[in-house]
Amino acid sequence: MNAAAENASRLCHDAEILLDAKRFPTAVSVALLAIEEAGKLTILRQMVLASDVGVWKKAWRAYRSHKSKNAAWMFPSMVGEGARKLDEFRALFDGSSNHPLLADQLKQLGLYTDCVGQRRWSVPTALIDEGPARAMVETARVMARKPEHPVTVRELELWREHLGAVQGAGFETQKRALACWVRALVAEGLHDQQSLDGFMRFLGLADDTGHT
Repeated sequence: MNAAAENASRLCHDAEILLDAKRFPTAVSVALLAIEEAGKLTILRQMVLASDVGVWKKAWRAYRSHKSKNAAWMFPSMVGEGARKLDEFRALFDGSSNHPLLADQLKQLGLYTDCVGQRRWSVPTALIDEGPARAMVETARVMARKPEHPVTVRELELWREHLGAVQGAGFETQKRALACWVRALVAEGLHDQQSLDGFMRFLGLADDTGHT
């Protein structure tokens, strides 16, 4: 997880350099690579919760799939449209969503020429200019931001303790398990109270310690 976070940050920086150099199509593709690399952390957390070998192998296949790792690339635009709480981002992780496929296609368009549709040739420099490039690099900055603290074994032990029991449960139940996990991190000094307060606001829950 820590290696993926470091590498996602590196790729994002590379995308920023390409953007500054006005290499807009490549900046988009590298930004999407940064988002994919950051997406590995979510899948690795799923693997921590694997209840048997079959579940673990399914998560590993998702880890190896580019499309599985870029589901959240639309996150910043949804924020721009007013989304602020976890409930409002549920569509990103809907298995029937075509967001991952669109992201993968966009990554290819930034790198390769191709013949599409009614014998139309796609050329990266003709398809992608500064506007989309800046938007995608900004998305990478959000999604591939380095965590303030490295992931620790204890953090993952607590993750399994609190989230393992609610796999397959309803959305609200899983939200409350997430809240319990963050409270446990704060209690053990792995995160601060400010992190807890912000996370509770994101979940749309009131912390029973009096914080919201």
